[in-house]
Amino acid sequence: MGNTTAVGLCNTDDMNVVHAMFRHLLGRAVPLVREVRPGDRDRAAIVVAHVREIAHGLHDHHSTEDTLLWDDLAARAPACALHVGLMRSQHATVADQLAALEDPLTQLERTASAAARDDAAEALDRVRVTLEEHLGAEEEQILPWVRTTFTQEEWDVLGEAGRSKIPKERMFVQLGHMMAPMSDGEARAWTRANLPLPARLMYLLVGRRQYLAELRTLYPEGVPA
Repeated sequence: MGNTTAVGLCNTDDMNVVHAMFRHLLGRAVPLVREVRPGDRDRAAIVVAHVREIAHGLHDHHSTEDTLLWDDLAARAPACALHVGLMRSQHATVADQLAALEDPLTQLERTASAAARDDAAEALDRVRVTLEEHLGAEEEQILPWVRTTFTQEEWDVLGEAGRSKIPKERMFVQLGHMMAPMSDGEARAWTRANLPLPARLMYLLVGRRQYLAELRTLYPEGVPA
């Protein structure tokens, strides 16, 4: 997984992994919402909780970039300033769309009505479409500049800040979501490269079971291919 790192000071492949996770989660979450049966409030509650977790994770991811990345990047690479402005604008659009998503989610959770379901699905799909454009622009227009202007130590600060916002009890599930877009071989290579042995063992012994239990809850009729 990830891009081939250009000659520079830091490796940004971890950002591509995070982006792939959000693409994967949102791509599957929209159908999950659309498939809620009218009147099934138990199922609606499960789906709404999942969507809210994605939304909160996306908000935290963007807030980390807003706080730790854009100002420094624009100062170090003035030629990138227009691209940074685009990133800020797209983040603001996503934030507005996430805020607009909350009311339909609340209505779906309370009523499980067909109207609330459809409103929530449409609102979530708007987030997905905007995010797809944003992630592609960030990968093409921002990460090449980051690789030549940030040291690895500085880049790692962003990663640690992002990880610190994940609740500890959800870390293994989040790890499973990160590896979901990967092939089995890619996932094995990624964990060997990025996780210390104790963490790999804990995921194999405990974390993977937590993640699979999450999938069974979300997809009781089977995980889509």
